[in-house]
Amino acid sequence: MLEKINLLHAEVAQSQPQSLADLESFRLQFMSKKGAFKQLSSAFNELEEVEKRHIGSQLNELKQYIQAQYNRYKQSLSAKSNAKTTPQEDYTLPPPVDTLGSRHPLSLLKHKILELFEKIGFCMVEGDEIVDDWHNFGALNFEPNHPARDMQDTFFITKSPDFLLRTHTSSVQIHVAESQALPIRTLSLGRTYRNETISARSHCMFHQVEGFYINEGVSFADLKQVLAYFIQSLFGTQVQVRLRPSYFPFTEPSTEIDITCTVCAGTGCNICKHSQWLEIGGGGMIDPQVLQNCGIDTDRYTGYAFGIGLERLAMLLHQINDLRLFTENDVRFLKQFKAYH
Repeated sequence: MLEKINLLHAEVAQSQPQSLADLESFRLQFMSKKGAFKQLSSAFNELEEVEKRHIGSQLNELKQYIQAQYNRYKQSLSAKSNAKTTPQEDYTLPPPVDTLGSRHPLSLLKHKILELFEKIGFCMVEGDEIVDDWHNFGALNFEPNHPARDMQDTFFITKSPDFLLRTHTSSVQIHVAESQALPIRTLSLGRTYRNETISARSHCMFHQVEGFYINEGVSFADLKQVLAYFIQSLFGTQVQVRLRPSYFPFTEPSTEIDITCTVCAGTGCNICKHSQWLEIGGGGMIDPQVLQNCGIDTDRYTGYAFGIGLERLAMLLHQINDLRLFTENDVRFLKQFKAYH
């Protein structure tokens, strides 16, 4: 009998349950009514009283050992099971700040521009990105043989009639002037397309903001004041604006719009090629022929228009040196723009 007790003790010691299911098998094997200890107890009851007094204490120690092993494994395995099902995060806490999404720098700039122009009476107008030749070229005084109409400069979709991806948001100006009652003071902002090689300084798709105002008595001085207000509101009052004579088919007189370099503060650097000035867009008084093409009386009405590239503005605001960053969706780049200052 003593040998059986020692063998069962060794068997219990070697049994090491790895899961709650294994622990249940341990209980059934050693502790149930049909288990090994119960069988050993039945054999003990059939012994003589002298033998019972000799091995009774050892049988009782075996019973306590089996129960202690069961309790130890039950505690450890239950703790492991609860750890798997209990969430580690405290959901009552606010989310970490860095899990919030970022806004694209062009979206931030777009909303800032709209906010600035709404204050001086401009309203936002959107237009189609696929337009016909008349609204993109013809009504804007582009000659039939103008280089901009060539396939190497423009993405044409169909021929006869010509449909193309708009090369500038000036096409919106024509749609509005043809359909809306005067006076008109609108701002159009959106994607434009030109057949150019993608590089750090150029892209086949870019964004442009176009503003125009048509009313009685509009002069070039009005254009200068609007541009000065817009640029200094965006870059600060320390930035100066310079207008240089230029040529565009749809404005007369025409001007290039320059600002003092925001990188070197006008002292001269590689970005401005040591000229202290950076070009950001163009504008001028709307050519009378363009107004006539839209059915507007040029004896009574005049107007101005200007166009500025959003990518160029964003690059100057944030000192970004590669145009491709705006379209590559690099999270390392985009997460820097969580707020607009």
